[in-house]
Amino acid sequence: MAGLCLGPLLRYVDGSSATVWVEASRPCAAEVRCADGAGGTVRTFHVEGHHYALIPVTGLTPGAPTPYEVFLDGTRVWPAPDSPFPPSVIAAPAPGDALRVAFGSCRWAAPPGDGHDPVGPDALDTLATRIAADPQGERPDLLLLLGDQVYADETSEATRRFLYARRGLAGPSPSSRIRSNRGDPIGSQVADYEEYTRLYYESWLDPQVRWLLSTVPSCMIFDDHDVVDDWNTSAAWLADMRATDWWQERLLSGLMSYWVHQHLGNLSPAELAADPVYAAVRAAPDGTDVLRAFAAKADADPASVRWSYRRGFGRVRVLMVDSRAARVLDEDGRSMLSPGEADWVRAQALDGRGGYDHLLVGASLPWLLPHLVHDLEAWDAALCRGVRGARWARFGERLRRGADLEHWAAFPESFAALAGLLAEAGSGPEAPATIAVLSGDVHHAYVAEPRWPARSVAARVLQLTCSPVHNSVPPSMRLGFRFGWSAVARALGRGLARHGRCAEPPVSWRRTGGPWFGNQLMTLTLHGRSARLRLERARAARDGRARLETVAESELSPPAAP
Repeated sequence: MAGLCLGPLLRYVDGSSATVWVEASRPCAAEVRCADGAGGTVRTFHVEGHHYALIPVTGLTPGAPTPYEVFLDGTRVWPAPDSPFPPSVIAAPAPGDALRVAFGSCRWAAPPGDGHDPVGPDALDTLATRIAADPQGERPDLLLLLGDQVYADETSEATRRFLYARRGLAGPSPSSRIRSNRGDPIGSQVADYEEYTRLYYESWLDPQVRWLLSTVPSCMIFDDHDVVDDWNTSAAWLADMRATDWWQERLLSGLMSYWVHQHLGNLSPAELAADPVYAAVRAAPDGTDVLRAFAAKADADPASVRWSYRRGFGRVRVLMVDSRAARVLDEDGRSMLSPGEADWVRAQALDGRGGYDHLLVGASLPWLLPHLVHDLEAWDAALCRGVRGARWARFGERLRRGADLEHWAAFPESFAALAGLLAEAGSGPEAPATIAVLSGDVHHAYVAEPRWPARSVAARVLQLTCSPVHNSVPPSMRLGFRFGWSAVARALGRGLARHGRCAEPPVSWRRTGGPWFGNQLMTLTLHGRSARLRLERARAARDGRARLETVAESELSPPAAP
């Protein structure tokens, strides 16, 4: 009998259809049955010894949350008979409904059970507990998970024990394509597809998070730790990685596991039906070679693969942008997005303008940073281009890697291009009420607001940064982020910019909220042309239970007409 190994995850949802992702213990027919008669069935596909299904659900009734069950070969496997949680539901949105979007990034797997948590309560665990306690109360309509869903390079003690046991063999493991012994240079980091699956088990089998992901739709995008810290920082960094004997298998396994666990669920049923890789993997008795070839192509020619995607929720448009794999790293043409990717993002933002009231641009890396950090990154990028000579260029590369200087500011032309696109999308009589760049990565939260000195922008444009969901930041970095917004820091930054002969940014900006620290989530509530932002932090109460406390809340109305 087939068992449920992982999932279900409720992924795509629109007015009448949805997709539900599962991993089964063997090949089988995977089925979703809804209380209102909606449902769907599909056969599992096979990758690296694992069996997955993305179950299409049709016939949903808009506006009515519908409980559902999962069956494998006709046997019910979800919900579990002894589940302490309410039934999982699919809530297809009805036209005109308000949309609540919760977002954040950087979730290191919480320890199981009542084990000591060195980084404090998990914000997703805490959100799940609150929803389960009041199933009819407020809940997000959508989770946007903005990167570092798993940490391939920062593993837990339990995962390290698994890795050491798996590699503690006299010779290579039959299931691994890399050297697999205690002298492995990759150490306590994951190395291949099987070890990636361990990360997803550890993260998504957390009981609270498992239930939450089964009942709230989610959109995901990767960031660096889904592969390795500072992934694609520079051409020199990539050359050093490719010179190792472990990088190729690590990258291919990271892309393959991301495609299976995260990317497929981001796509609509129509996009899935038109995807040749998905069709080929499903048609093959074993889709491993098909998927490895796809990942190898994505590595050799990043511009040939698109991880970015667009979703629509009534009059809210979500544009999730790949700011990792799509980079151009050559110093003379350095760009956050390849030309084709940049054209696609531009087209998606401007297509049908006037047909949406809110544009949410999900980019794992913040566009607007503290002023000193922005100027430091722009200066470093200029040094690496050689504006101050070869010696400064070598120093710049060392600094870039050591200080993680690889956000939008480290790609000055891309920073300016995004500024221009947001201004264009937010201008004129068809402008949306708000445009928000949603980001994570930097292990704290803040709100920043740009201004364009040379043009009038009708929409309220904001940088909303929220991180981590479950991680930490050293006290020294907290001080640095606070200082980075100060007047003294701005003066230091201007000095660096002059030394690097950096162009003046096309926008100015100011911090209007934060910085806030802790395990936290932001929620946008969008209704008509109104928007409201709330930041909540997970805190342990005196009774030992974690709760989400509201740290900040504000209305995000468009600016007044001049």
